[in-house]
This record gives sequence, structure tokens and C-alpha cells, in this order.
Amino acid sequence: MSYPNPPPPPKGSASFSSSSSDPFNQTNQLPYDSQFPPQHAFAHPSAPNPGAGGAGVAPPGQGGQYAPYYDNEPEMGGRWEGGGMGRETWASESGWSQNEPNYPPSDYHGGPGYLPSRASTPTFEGSNAGHRPRDPYPAWTVDANIPLSKEEIEDVLIDLANKFGFQKDSSRNVYDFLMIQLDSRASRMSPNQALLTLHADYIGGEHANYRKWYFAAQLDLDDAIGAVQNPGLNRVRSVARRGGKTKNPLATAQEKSLESATSRWRTAMNNMSQYDRLRQVALYLLCWGEAAQVRFMPECLCFIFKCADDYYRSPECQNRQEAVPEGLYLRAVIKPLYRFLRDQGYEVVDGKFLRRERDHDKVIGYDDVNQLFWYPEGISRITLNDNTRLVDIPPAQRFMKFDRIDWNKVFFKTYLEKRSFFHLLVNFNRIWVLHISVFWFFTAYNAPSIYAPSGSTTATTPMAWSMTGLGGFVATLIMIAATLAEFSYIPTTWNNTSHLTRRLIFLLIILAITGGPSIYIAFFNQTGHVALILGIVQFFCSVVATIAFATLPSGRMFGDRVAGKSRKYLANQTFTASYPALGFYPRVASFLLWFLVFGCKFTESYFFLTLSFRDPMKVMNGMKVQNCHDKYFGNGLCTNQPAFALAVMFVMDLTLFFLDTFLWYVIWNTVFSIARSFAIGMSIWTPWKDIFARLPKRIYAKILATDDMEVKYKPKVLVSQVWNAVIISMYREHLLSIEHVQKLLYHQIQSDQPGKRTLRAPAFFISQSEKGSKAEFFPKGSEAERRICFFAQSLTTSIPAPIPVDAMPTFTVLVPHYSEKILLSLREIIREEDQNTRVTLLEYLKQLHPVEWDNFVRDTKILAEESDAFNGGNPFASDEKEEAKKADDIPFYTIGFKSAAPEYTLRTRIWASLRAQTLYRTVSGFMNYSKAIKLLYRVENPEVVQLFGGNTDQLERELERMARRKFKFVVSMQRYSKFNKEEHENAEFLLRAYPDLQIAYLDEEPPRKDGGESRIFSALIDGHSEIMPNGRRRPKFRIELPGNPILGDGKSDNQNHAIVFYRGEYLQLIDANQDNYLEECLKIRNVLGEFEEFKVSTQSPYAAQGHADFAKFPVAILGAREYIFSENIGILGDIAAGKEQTFGTLAARSLSYIGGKLHYGHPDFLNAIYMNTRGGVSKAQKGLHLNEDIFAGMLAFGRGGRIKHSEYYQCGKGRDLGFGTILNFQTKIGTGMGEQMLSREYYYLGTQLPIDRFLTFYYGHPGFHINNILVMMSVQVFMLALVFLGTLNKQLTVCRYSSGGDILPGQSGCYNLVPVFKWIKRCIISIFIVFWIAFVPLFVQELTERGTGRAILRLCKHFLSLSPVFEVFSTQIYMHSILNDLTFGGARYIATGRGFATTRISFSILYSRFAGPSIYLGMRTLVLLLFITLTVWVPHLIYFWITVVGLCVAPFLFNPHQFAIADFIIDYREFLRWMSRGNSRTHANSWVGYCRLSRTRVTGFKRKRLGLPSEKLSSDVPRAPWKAILIGEIIGPICLAILFVICYLFIKSFAVDGQIQPGLVRIAIIALGPIVWNMALLITLFLISVFLGPCLNSYTHQFGATMAALAHFGAVAGMLVFFELLWFLELWNTSHAVLGIIAVISVQRCIFKFLIAVFLSREFKHDETNRAWWTGVWFNRGLGSHALSQPAREFVVKTIEMGLYSADFIACHLLLALLTIPMFIPYFDRVHATMLFWLAPNQQIRPPIYSFRQRSQRRKIVFKYGLLYLIIQGIFIALIVVPIIFKDVAGLTPKSVPFNGII
Repeated sequence: MSYPNPPPPPKGSASFSSSSSDPFNQTNQLPYDSQFPPQHAFAHPSAPNPGAGGAGVAPPGQGGQYAPYYDNEPEMGGRWEGGGMGRETWASESGWSQNEPNYPPSDYHGGPGYLPSRASTPTFEGSNAGHRPRDPYPAWTVDANIPLSKEEIEDVLIDLANKFGFQKDSSRNVYDFLMIQLDSRASRMSPNQALLTLHADYIGGEHANYRKWYFAAQLDLDDAIGAVQNPGLNRVRSVARRGGKTKNPLATAQEKSLESATSRWRTAMNNMSQYDRLRQVALYLLCWGEAAQVRFMPECLCFIFKCADDYYRSPECQNRQEAVPEGLYLRAVIKPLYRFLRDQGYEVVDGKFLRRERDHDKVIGYDDVNQLFWYPEGISRITLNDNTRLVDIPPAQRFMKFDRIDWNKVFFKTYLEKRSFFHLLVNFNRIWVLHISVFWFFTAYNAPSIYAPSGSTTATTPMAWSMTGLGGFVATLIMIAATLAEFSYIPTTWNNTSHLTRRLIFLLIILAITGGPSIYIAFFNQTGHVALILGIVQFFCSVVATIAFATLPSGRMFGDRVAGKSRKYLANQTFTASYPALGFYPRVASFLLWFLVFGCKFTESYFFLTLSFRDPMKVMNGMKVQNCHDKYFGNGLCTNQPAFALAVMFVMDLTLFFLDTFLWYVIWNTVFSIARSFAIGMSIWTPWKDIFARLPKRIYAKILATDDMEVKYKPKVLVSQVWNAVIISMYREHLLSIEHVQKLLYHQIQSDQPGKRTLRAPAFFISQSEKGSKAEFFPKGSEAERRICFFAQSLTTSIPAPIPVDAMPTFTVLVPHYSEKILLSLREIIREEDQNTRVTLLEYLKQLHPVEWDNFVRDTKILAEESDAFNGGNPFASDEKEEAKKADDIPFYTIGFKSAAPEYTLRTRIWASLRAQTLYRTVSGFMNYSKAIKLLYRVENPEVVQLFGGNTDQLERELERMARRKFKFVVSMQRYSKFNKEEHENAEFLLRAYPDLQIAYLDEEPPRKDGGESRIFSALIDGHSEIMPNGRRRPKFRIELPGNPILGDGKSDNQNHAIVFYRGEYLQLIDANQDNYLEECLKIRNVLGEFEEFKVSTQSPYAAQGHADFAKFPVAILGAREYIFSENIGILGDIAAGKEQTFGTLAARSLSYIGGKLHYGHPDFLNAIYMNTRGGVSKAQKGLHLNEDIFAGMLAFGRGGRIKHSEYYQCGKGRDLGFGTILNFQTKIGTGMGEQMLSREYYYLGTQLPIDRFLTFYYGHPGFHINNILVMMSVQVFMLALVFLGTLNKQLTVCRYSSGGDILPGQSGCYNLVPVFKWIKRCIISIFIVFWIAFVPLFVQELTERGTGRAILRLCKHFLSLSPVFEVFSTQIYMHSILNDLTFGGARYIATGRGFATTRISFSILYSRFAGPSIYLGMRTLVLLLFITLTVWVPHLIYFWITVVGLCVAPFLFNPHQFAIADFIIDYREFLRWMSRGNSRTHANSWVGYCRLSRTRVTGFKRKRLGLPSEKLSSDVPRAPWKAILIGEIIGPICLAILFVICYLFIKSFAVDGQIQPGLVRIAIIALGPIVWNMALLITLFLISVFLGPCLNSYTHQFGATMAALAHFGAVAGMLVFFELLWFLELWNTSHAVLGIIAVISVQRCIFKFLIAVFLSREFKHDETNRAWWTGVWFNRGLGSHALSQPAREFVVKTIEMGLYSADFIACHLLLALLTIPMFIPYFDRVHATMLFWLAPNQQIRPPIYSFRQRSQRRKIVFKYGLLYLIIQGIFIALIVVPIIFKDVAGLTPKSVPFNGII
């Protein structure tokens, strides 16, 4: 963007001397809510600007009273007061003479004379020599009756900068920012109304955040009563204490009345002069423009502005003559706050900032600081260094004291984000009540046998009523637990404590009412009349209590914080519970949705889950196992085995009870969404003929604003220009060939009337009676077809009418960029990525886009031929050269060029970059807004074309001026100043291609003195910026920041530093891997119309009876659809696209209608003023706000902003394409959701939303993730239940039934387990349906938008590509990431890949990445499933085999070319190396490194020591809190171990051949034996290494590796020996041996976790101790004082590692065996590639070409390691199979086993 220098104003238009008529010179200033208007309220709107004439400043570095602000020292010295300074003025710096006081300083807001902060002054491209430059703000000119001229506005900013010390560049930036906002508004309303509404939005309007804060913090009382008193509830009382006199009570009550205060506010605002309004807006923007991190704290910023405004209006400020130094505001106000925030997360060690190891509940973050300013009690905590309270100082003097505030004493935690699962209880208590209580009602009613008198199967009637009625007791218990947990999350102030205590007392009373009668009935009277009445009353009280607790928000119980009238709740209501009201029909739809969901859910759950559970409960309840006995426990455990099984079955049934709610939500939400799509016309089922035949009319009616056209043209003339532009843009993108273009364009043809021409519409519009006929106009299934179909379909919907281009609001697109690829290099395109990649990127793209490549090559050949002809080539070459010509074409079709000239290679690079996920694709796509605005302006204003005649250059300049005025594009390139040469060249290419593109970046200057901090600047350049001698561009603006702005996870900080450079009224947030299209950009005016601000009332927003427009809740966010352009790039890309389709489109459509949509970042449009006055576009506390965008959505929603969704507009979006990168993304989303669970936003929404909107929020956001947890939990609980049932079925005689369903006679002593087996089948079906329901929304969405055939085809491709396996694995990753985050923390931004997944990834890398999240669980579950299959086989278990095997092998199944035999064996060699390296020398990728890293989440790291290279191998992992370790790492594994040991003891409690076997001793020996063996081996090898190591290490570097190999081999051998021992002791009874292995695994896992949690201190970041152990060299290891303790610690570590090594070695070989099986199928690798990439067999990626030497080397490796692999697998198989074969030969019996009866 470029701006001209403003023309000089007429003489005398602005005076800089103080005037007696100065509105600020009044000595008795009254506050806004005074009962009388201020004396200056009726001053002339262009009142003179006081106090700047003789301003002087001491330049930086020249000492004086301001010197401390420039020395980069942490302590803040100096004072605002004081006087004698030099008289060197800003004017004199730039030659601005005081003899011309009324000439605005061109060096200040433009003009080439002076370059402050080394920033360049923008130039205006539209001007040329001899022409006066066009005004950059054409709607704000003198002709338009403006309230203040540009010069007067500039003077206001100069004056404010002089008074407060704002930076010059910041002031220039704010001037441009403010003028563009005024110009934007004035283009569609009068300038007076523009300024008035802008002031209302920023400062004084109904929805202005400043006004809301002013009353919430009760500052009206502070201003109205006087500054002497304390703020808060006891103001008047404090005056009486101080001896002051209060007004009469009536007057006081009137002043305290919120209604009277708001009335006085409105009067004051209405009477304010336009000059004052502009000054206030300018002051707010100046404060905001330099606020840096303080922008994340909107109410803190409001307080700063309030103090600044009070100070400015004081006589002291107005009488002040000297100017304060530039940058004083930053150093005295912002920097102390910034340093406080920075020091919460970082500390200085050795001159470097290191992250503190603090969890969120110990960090005072942005929200804690901000919330201090919500309440008068909080503001009263602000004290100065001398302990004076700021509120005791008169308001006008407070701002001058900011540099003396001791912020360290002020702030405290306002909400404790403790890492605990109780957040789920507090935030979602209504969900638990709704499910657990109803489950109790259903189950208790159907389980009379459980509470029936002994000897009976039916309970008495009073008992049945009472036991069923305990559902209310359960609901009350849940509420009590939630309330007690809530105590630990909020500060225990009296206000909070009294509220919770009151609730707790009421709940205890209700607990007595709902539970007390059961005690009387159960123990004293089960049959009487009184008991019956009591039971019935208890039941109905319980029902009422359950309904109340399930529907009422806990925040509104017993003291309403949401709608209470007390002013003490006003801040809470204003900032957390101002939910925008729903209209009548959306509210009805909301209630109807949840009525249908829970109606179906409770009906289905009652009959399918609870009623069907009745028989299993009945048979299991009274069952006692006979004839069992254990050596140590007698029959106490084994007789109650059915009871243990029943308890686990109860948990299973409850889990399924939760799951089917989400199932019904998915179904009904899909139905509602589809109904909504039909209602708005976004469906393929809209008549196809209608869509295209009426497209020209719809373009005319909905895209073009023709009402105000001076000359009316035929619609066809206007529409043809738009349509042809769209088609030609597709041709230029190589989507269409020239033949297709000819068929689709409007053509001029000869008219019937002589001498006239007419337009012929393309046949495309009139030949669309059948869908199939469109194929002749586009390549089938092409991108062009998709885009035109969506464009046509989208215009069938109801969309806001456009307004003329020159009246449309200005908007900005903002793209954060860190290290994403800008433009692909030639090397990246035509070379393989590495030796594991079989295809170049260009080859792959050519296969994905064959038609587009063909069009590109044809285009390039034409260009080359034209170039040859121009250079003298012979165009009449003979046909003999045809063959040579074909040969010459080979380079074109291969790499896209024949000549290596830059213009040709660049074309290929651009073609590839536009089909990958690059910033260039994003910029070129969204720059279509500029093209669209120019096109629309030209089409709708034909008089402009006529005005310039045939001068196309001038016409183009005029069109560019309009586009530049209405659209800005800012890329926040955080690292721009640190780019390498290639990145810098690419960025420069962007700027040259798109000169109006603006780049914001961080610039760093070294400290001014040694030991100081670097100075960081936020700078802005564009393509018009001057290029300096060093090759860099001179910034237009360069604004100093208080310090490094990247304090959080990066993205939100990056957005925040660049946000000051946005322009206009709206923002679109875009990621650096998106795309946009011209036809979508044409709808921009319609999209912006969704904000409902095009037609604003001409009334004042401050009028007593304001217009209804001003009372509506403002639209804060407008969501938009995304098309995932990676959907055709194979199964994984399509899965990612499908998820976006269902969530981003189908779910968003229904959620937005019923008020449940939030903000998800890209590509949403934001109401920029609304969001930026409320904390910005995202939140930024490190870790906590990992998913930064959604917090801005929750904040806007809680503060009254509406969030809408646009169906008719969509952008392109790239998604991760590889298995690992997709799961990295899901891990980031999962851990981010874990952090959200901890956040205060979830607390507010969960405890304050009304029930229907709460359910929408819950199931639309956290419910999805909690459902994933419950799905995987149901699998594990079900496995546990089946293990218990398997032991029963294995050991007991089960009753048999006849075909009629009756028990067969003559089966004495049998156990009736048949109802339980039926229950098992029903459970498996339930879990199966829950998993597969995930595909319903995608199918229905595809059915609705693309038709039946495409929907069925897509679903079939998903199933054939094993998509369900990926879904299972994905669900587990989600579950693991959330639980891991809630337990251990450590959420961080994970940079997800944006390349194409064509590289084969090593087995060891995949295993180390996914073992912890999924493979270990899968392997343990696999062993459980093997036992279950052996003991309780039902065919339904096949589904579980697929699921569990999927958990183990999914990472390898979706690995490209996993089943290529040679690659498989070579990869096996790499796996063996990975298992063995890292013991002699440091290695970045080794098993021992993976093992260390996996335990550091429990142990944490020691303080980092600089200089050790191995420290770089480990990232910061905070140590988990001890409570999390206790529950997750000790209690959980112990409980599981006990359960499995009980199962094993049960099967051993039955005599075999009259012999009772001691199961417990056997398990102890098999579990502890390998550990003891490993310890003995380690001690032996340790002694050898200590005595021999120091000598032998000098001869060989492999000594340590050899010792480690011996130890690991011994550990594996020991494990196998003890397994064989168990196998032998069980006499090769497979099911018993498998259960024994299960028990042994659980016991060993428990022991290892216990040892890690209890005995291991923090890890060193380096790996010196590991190598010291194996090499025996302990000196010079950098261990310091730990050298004596480390050997003992390392012995414990090595004991654990030996056991884990054995387990990993065996598990990996089991996985490899599973992966080997498909390789025996011919051509399986080709089939697998087809499955992954969706490429036809004839398009398959070729195998790599190797040299003779490489082939020879690969053959040797394959032979050697293939043989080794077969030998090892053979040994494993033999250990299992050989004993089975020879067991009958041996003829062993229990009595013949050695040590019989002992083990």
C-alpha cells in the first residue's frame, strides 16, 4: 500500500498555542457519567490543538531525567514530572520551522524529508510526473462535509504523541490506520456518522468493550463519588471512616444505580464534540498500537486508556509545555507489564532466557492479569513503590504514576489451571448427572435381584421405589464432588467461598432428602405403608433433583452469577456470560435437536443396554463358584469371581451408556444439517438445470451491484465480463485447455442488424438439462468442474446483496508465516527427497494433475516457439523435422522446459508450487481479491472506462487505486530478517510479483550497552519499499517492542505483533497453506454483508432511544467453508479432507444455526474492531492456549459476539498427507483439547450456559474428544470383562440350552452363563456401531453435495483402503494425547508436514514414535484377545481382532512401500542398528535415547548445561506433578496387575489330579526371575567394565557397545527361558500359559513404573551416564557432584532398560512377523501402493534406479540380514511350536513336574 503526502492546509487552520477557548483548559472537568454535560461539550468540532508549540525533548542517550528509560536495565527509574529540558523540537529535527506553525510536518506522517527509525515513507504508485497524486482517503475530503480535516486529525496525533511519548512510527501507523477506518466507513455513510459510529465501537457505544468495562469495574462510582474513597462495595463506608461526609442516602443510591449511570454516560457521549470523539479514538489506538503483549489483556488496556484520558483532560496536562521523549509510553507503561509477564515464564541463566519449569497453575498469565481489572477490589490492589494505592490518587494524576507501580505485588492467580481430571467433573457436571443418574434409574429398576431379600429374586415395592430413587442421591453426590473440586480451582476469596459454601449446604440438604429414606427402608422397614410412601416421595424428589441438576447451570444455583441483579456479578456477566440471544426459530431448533437426541438415546439405551443387562445381572448376582481353593487366599477370592466379573460388566454397560449419546448426536446433527442445506439451497438435489440455466441471472442479481449504475446496460453485457474473467483465470491456471475455453466463453458475433455485434452466451448454460452433458465443457472430474459447479450451486442460496465497490468496507487478509515453504526450488522439484523416496515431486504432481500438466506444456511450447521466432528461428521449417520436433518435446513433458533460462525454470517452479502447500499458492490465491475488486469496479462503472478513453495504463492505475483502497494483504513473516539467501530471494520474488503485498517482520538491534537486552522492532515493508544497499528493503513503519514478543507457542504472538498493520474494518485469518479463487473472491461484498453493517441507521448510537441496529448483538466472527485440495492424493489425504468436510461444513452449518459454533482460525472473517478491543484474534499463553484460535471464539461468544457461518463461500486448504504428519496434527489437537479442559473458558461455559446451548457446546467440541476416550476405554474394559468371563467359561461347566431356549435336564452343578454370552454379542455390536457411525456424516455430506454415485464410490474407496483401521488408530492417538496432557502436561506446538507422503519411513522411527501412544497398548490387548479367543470364542470377536491388530500395525500399513521385500530387509538391518547404538558414542536416533526420552515425562530433566552436544538431542519436558504420577504411574498399574493376578489365581484354584497349584508363587517367580537375572548380569558386567573399560577403551571404541550387546542378549535370553519355564509348568496348556503371560506382563509393568516413579531422580539432558556405565569410564563425564550417586541410579535405570529391551525386541519381531505375511502375496506391494496413493497400476511410481555397485551392495545386505531375520523368527516359532509337538511324547502330568506344589 502506498500513500501520498497530504496537501498543506490553509494558513491558520490549526494553532499550536494554548487558547482560552481550549476545551481542555477547563479546570473543573466532569466525568462522562456526570449529571451535567461537560462545559466543553459544545465546542467547535475543529477546536484548536493545544500545547504542542514549544515542545522539547532530550534526545535518547543524552542523560537527564528520562535517561533511565533508554538504558535497557530491568529496573525502571525516572519520573513523569519535571521540567527543564532542551528546546530542540521534533520540528527542528526535520526542518519544520516554528514560523510556520500550521504546516503539518510531512516528515511525521509521510513525506521524504525525514526517516524516523530508519523507516521509509510510502509513495503513491498512482501518481506520475506532472500529475497531482490522488487522495488516499477519497471519502474523507473537504467536499464531503467532514467534521475534521486530515490535517487536524494529524495534529491531534502529534499532540498526543508529545503528551505521552508515543513513537513517531507508531503514530504514523495509527494515523494511516485511523484514516483508512474513517475512509472505509465514510464511503457508505456520512463522515459525521462514520466518526460517530467509530467512537461508539471503540469507546462509548452499547457494545463497546471500554463502556462495558467502565461499568463492570464500577468506575462510574470512582468518578462520580470522588477519588478519595476506596472502590468496591464499601466505598461509602470508607468515607465515613475517614471522616468524610457522604451525600444523603437517596442521592448515593441514585448515583450507584446502574441505570442512572448509563443514562448519564449516554448523555455525555451524545453531547461530546466530534473533536473529542476523534481524540479519544486516536488516544485509544495509540495506546493499543504500542501495547504489544498488553493487547492480549483488553481490560488492562482499557485501564491504561482511562488513566491516559483522565490525565489528558486535566489542567496539569494542558498547561504542560514541554514534550516528553519519544518512546516514554513504551518504557514507562508497557515494558514493566511486559517484563512481569515474561518473567512468569522465563528466567535469565548465563545471560540467556530459559523456560521456567512451571505448570499453568503457578504462572500468572494474561487472563489472570486481565481479570484483576474486572473488579474494583482488583484495581484497588495496584500499589506504588511507596505502598500508596493508585486509587487513592486523583484520577487525573494516576497516569503519571505508572512508572512507579510495583506490578509484582499486584497480580495473583484468578483461576488455577491445575492438571486434574476433576476439571471434567466441574465443567461438565450436567453430562455426568444426565448419564450416571439416569443409568442408575434404569439399572436399579431392572436389577431387583441385587437388592432383594436373601433367598428371593424380587424386591419389595418400597425397596424398589427407594433403590431406584437413589438416582437423585447419585446426582447430588456428583454435584457435591463437583463443588468440592471447584474450591480448588478458584481463589478462596470471600465472594467465591461464600457462593460455593452456600451451594454445598443446599446440596447436603438435598443429599439427605434423596438418600435418607433408603437407610430407613433398607434397614428398618421394607414392607410397611410408611416405607412405601417414603419410597415414592424419595423417588419423585430424586427425579426433580436429577432434572434440576442436569439442566440448571451450577453457576446459577443458589446465587445467580449469570443473571443476578447485584453489581458484584456484573463483571462476570459482562465478560463471561453475555451470550448472544438466539432467535425464535434457532432456539426451537436447538431444543428440538436435544429433545430428539435424548429421546432416542434414552429409549434405545433402556431397551438395548439396560433391559438386556437384566438377565446377566440376575444370573451373575447370586452365582458362587464351588470346589475352588487357593493355597494362600483359601476360597475367598475364587468363589467371588462372578462378582468381580459383574462389577467390570457394570462399568462396561455404563461406558456404552455414554457412547450411544454421541452416536445419536451424530445422527440427528447430520439430519439437521442436511435439512438446513436443503433450506438454504446448498444441495445437489436442487434441480440441476435450474442451477446452471439461471446462473447468468444470478450473477447479475447477486454478484453485481447494479442499482446505482448511472447508465443501465443489458445484464448480458455485464455478466459476460464477469464470466469470461472467471474462465480466463482458470485457463491461466492451466485448469482448462484452449478448446474448453472457447466453449465456455461469451463470444461477440455479427448481429442480424447490419453493422452491429451481439453477444452469444456459451452453450454451457442451456445444455445442462442433464448432469452428464457437462463433461464436454470440462475435463471429467477436474478442478475446473468442481469450482464452477460450486460457484453455480452457491449462488442458489440466499446471500446478502452487494453494495457498490467504492462503498464497500476495507478489509485485510492476515497470514502468519514462520518457516513454511514460500516457493519450491528447482532442486526440490526434480530430485528425490532422499534414498527412500521413489519419485520426484514433479513426477508425482504430473501423475496427480495430468490434464493440467498437459495444458502447461502446451502453453510453454507456444511461448518457446514465439521466443524462437522472435530470435530469428525459421517458422517455415520442413516436415522432415517432425521427428526431431517430437524428440525436442521430451524435455517439455519431462521437466516443463527445454532451456534452462530463469524465465522457463521459474514457470515450472510456479506450476509445482501452485499445486503444493506453499505460501506462494496462498498469496497468489488471495490476491484474487484485488483482481475481483478491479473487475467489479470496472464492470459496474463503465463511465470510468469511458473517462480514460483508450488509455489503458491510466485505467489500470485507477482500478489498482480502488483495489488498494479496499483490500490489504499482510503476511506476518516472523523470521524475515533471519531468512537465508534462498528464502530471501523467494520473499523478494513475492514482493516483485505482488507489490501491494505487505510483510510484517521482527527486526532486532544489538543492545546499546554490554549486558543489556536486544531491541526488537515490528517492521513493515511492501513491494514499493526502497531497496537499501544491503539488498534489504527500507521499512515503511518500524515500531519498537518492549522485548521479544514470542513468549507463547509462536503463532498467536506472530499474529499479535503484526496486527497493528492491518487496515479497515474486517480481518480474514488465513494459514500459509491455503488457496482462493477469483470466482469466490467476487463474493467478497456479499460475505462482508453478513456482518450486518452495510446499512447503518442515521441516528446517533448515543440517542436516548437508539435505533434497533445498535441494540443487536454484533457479529464478531463469520466462519467459511474450506475445500481440502489434498482430497484426491490418496487415502490419508482424503481422510483429512473428509474430516474437514464433516466438521468444517456439515457440523458448522448446524452449530452456527443453533448458536454453538466457535472460531477455528482459518478462513474465518473477524469483525476487527470487536475482536481487537477484546484481546485480539487469538490467545497466547504458552501451552495453555496451544489451540489459540478457539479461545478467541469462546471469548467473543462469552462477551456477546455472534458467530455465523457462510455456506456460499469457500477457500482452498491443504492438509497433512502422511501418516505421521496427520497424527502429529491430531496429537496437537488432542493435547490442545486437554489444555482447553483446564482453561477458565471451559469453566465459564460449562457452569453458565443454558442446557440446550451447553449440550451443543459440549458435543460439538470437548464431547468428541471425551467420546474418543470412552470408545477406547470401552475396548479395554470390555477386554477385562471378557478375561474374567473367559476364566469362568474355561474352568466351570456351563449349562446348555435346547433349541427352544430351555435349560437341558440332567446338568447338575452347571453354571448358567448363556445370558452373559448374549450380552457379550450385544456389546460388540454396540462398539462396532459406535466406531462405524463416524462414516455416516461424510457419506451423507457427499450424498447431498455430489450425488449418490460419488458418495458410494468414495465410501468404497475408503473401506478398500482400510480407512477403518486408520480411524481406530486415530481414535487411540486422540485419547492418548488428551490423557497424557491432563496427566503430565507438556503440550506444545507440533510443526506438521506439508509435503507429499511418498517417502518410506524406517520401521524404527515409526515404532519409536507410536509405541507409547498405541503399539504397547495394542500388543497388551492382543495377548488379552488371544486368551479371550481361546476361552470364550464368538464370531463377533473377529471385529476386535481387526481393531486390535490395527492398533499395532497401522503405522506400518500406511507406510509407502512397506512391503517391498528388499527395502523390508534393509530396514530390518537399520532396526537392529537402532536397537544397539548409542552406547559407545552419542547418536540422535537410538533405542536407548528413545527409552530415556519416554521416561522423562515422569522424571523430568536436570538443569540444562550449556556446551554438551548431546543436550541438543532432548527437548524441554517438564516433570509431572506427584499426584499425576501417583494415580497414572503407580495406582493404575497396581490395580490392573491385581485384577489379572486374581484371574490367574482363579484358574489355578481348581485341583488337577487332586493337586492344588500355587499360582501366586509361580507368577512371582516368572515375573521377578528375569529382573533378578538382569540385575546379576548387570553387576557382573559393571565390574568387568569398571576394571577393564579404562584400558580397553583406548584400543577400541566398540567396548561399550560390546558390553551393552552382551547384556541385551542375556536379557532377551533370560526372558525367553522364563517364558519356556512357564510354558513347561503349565504343561503346554495354551490358555493357562497366555493368562500367565498376561499376569506376568502386568506385574513387570507395575514394577518398572514404580521404580521409575519412586527411585529415579531427574535425568541429565546429556547421555554421558549411559555411556559411562557400559564403558566403565566415569571421569570427565560432566557429572559434577552427582558422580558418586549416578552409578547407583544408573543400576536401577539399566535394570528397567534390560526388561524393556527384551519386551521391545520380542514385540518388534512379532510385528515384523505380522508384516511379513502379506509379502508372500504376489504383487502385494503394487496393490498396497494403489491403496495408499489411488494411482492406477499403469500410473504406479517406478522403482528407483540403482547403480551396479548399489545393486550389488543391496543384494549382499538382503542375503545376510534376510538369513538372520529368518533364523531369529524361526527360533521364536520353535520355542512355541516344538513343545506343543512333543508334549504328548513327553507324557508329563502335574505330579511329574519338578518342584510340584511349590511353583
